[in-house]
Amino acid sequence: MGYRHVLKSGVVIASTGPEHAGPLAALQELCFPTLAPEQRFVAAHYRKHLELFPEGQFVALDGDRVVGGTSTCRLHFDFNHVGHSFDDVIQGGWLTSHEPDGDWLYGADISVHPDHRGRGLARGLYAARQHTVRRLGLEGQVTAGMMRGYGAVKDRMSAEEYYRGLANGSINDATLSAQMKIGFELRGLLPHYVHDPVCDDYAVLIVLDASRDVPSE
Repeated sequence: MGYRHVLKSGVVIASTGPEHAGPLAALQELCFPTLAPEQRFVAAHYRKHLELFPEGQFVALDGDRVVGGTSTCRLHFDFNHVGHSFDDVIQGGWLTSHEPDGDWLYGADISVHPDHRGRGLARGLYAARQHTVRRLGLEGQVTAGMMRGYGAVKDRMSAEEYYRGLANGSINDATLSAQMKIGFELRGLLPHYVHDPVCDDYAVLIVLDASRDVPSE
């Protein structure tokens, strides 16, 4: 039995099915236009994710229309050695880094259609992921949030200064600040994580412990 939760808006957060692969790929292009093409998932990737780890893939549906989604895998994670990259995780998009007995749920992506941003869809997707964490008895969620605002200010401050501003609340980042409101904690700066000028290739390792409640709205 797959996951299904209806938000107050009527949008449904549900387990991904094969029929969602094409729309999810189109959503990636829309949400991440500056990301290197080789780091975007295509329909064949999404179908492979379902073979590897079906209980970790979710979509947001407005009627039959895919308006959000997230892909995850399970990994053993060593927080003493965190210098990984997006390529290390996605393995060409196929998520074959997935370890079936991994103790952490690693969020490879999350996307929300621009028309639906600010309506709680991302929170609903994170809640679905936390449901999986608890059902499988995992340690929590770990992912790398893009420093989406850093590319615009990189000539005025270092990545380390931007990171400190995020940590103390003096900088509001479109991606990371929203994730921190969900309950994610910053765990370290990741240079050369993705190939995207909006973040000057920087991301931040973030963690959400299994004990943290994530209301779907």
